[in-house]
Amino acid sequence: MELIDHVEKSLMPMTWVLLRGLMRDQRHWGEFPQLLEQQLVNSRVVTLDFPGNGALHTERSLETIEEMAHWCGTQLRERNVPPPYCVLANSLGAMVAVAWAVAQPADLAAAVLINTSMRPYGAAHQRMRPAAWPTLLRVAFGSPDARTTESAILRLTSFRQAENAQLLEQWVAWREAAPVSRANALRQLIAAARFHGPPVAPRSPVLLLAGVRDRLVDPRCSQRMAQAWNTTLVLHADAGHDLPLDDPHWVIQQVQAWLARQPLLLQAAAKAHR
Repeated sequence: MELIDHVEKSLMPMTWVLLRGLMRDQRHWGEFPQLLEQQLVNSRVVTLDFPGNGALHTERSLETIEEMAHWCGTQLRERNVPPPYCVLANSLGAMVAVAWAVAQPADLAAAVLINTSMRPYGAAHQRMRPAAWPTLLRVAFGSPDARTTESAILRLTSFRQAENAQLLEQWVAWREAAPVSRANALRQLIAAARFHGPPVAPRSPVLLLAGVRDRLVDPRCSQRMAQAWNTTLVLHADAGHDLPLDDPHWVIQQVQAWLARQPLLLQAAAKAHR
């Protein structure tokens, strides 16, 4: 921890951009953005909603992961948030981070990818476990009520919080206030299914995190990606797909430890903000 503290205190602020996954929005981070900003004391945390989700639920979802990546960079510049960015992203959001790093490598100083999956690093039944298909198809094609939908999503994405009644009530209220349309849910599913990751690692340093008890994505997808990209993967033995929800402190600890081993990255980020 002394090394981590020394590295953080020696730097100018870094901008962390948080990207959520399929049919989720920035509210679903819960306390995580505040915790991250507190623990990475020289950092600024920015959260985004993709079109079709959250504050942008009335907009049409973009149809490819690459379009979503371009949209993120445009949005941040319009908000006067200049690059480079460190991106921490979950699931579909991590696909967007990869596409972003490939298309605009100067934009990203680093990427933390959580429980992601993409071709060619997993078969279809690993990128999305068969047991999850009925739930996601009901959301995309059916018309279940908000409580039924959010209860199913919570059980699917969380291992530790699946029976959290208070959290479920919160999610239900959010869906009722900002519902994701069936058409937008389908667009996001298709975009994720079609995305093909690069054969080699992006230029930006990458940390992979995965939950062994993920009910949505097989962690072997992250293992194959880590091997192909020769990058670091850390597995959580007792958490599910939504790692920042199941164990936010663990995620932050892994980010801190990884950053402490990336002094050149941090020095470059500090120079970019001077």
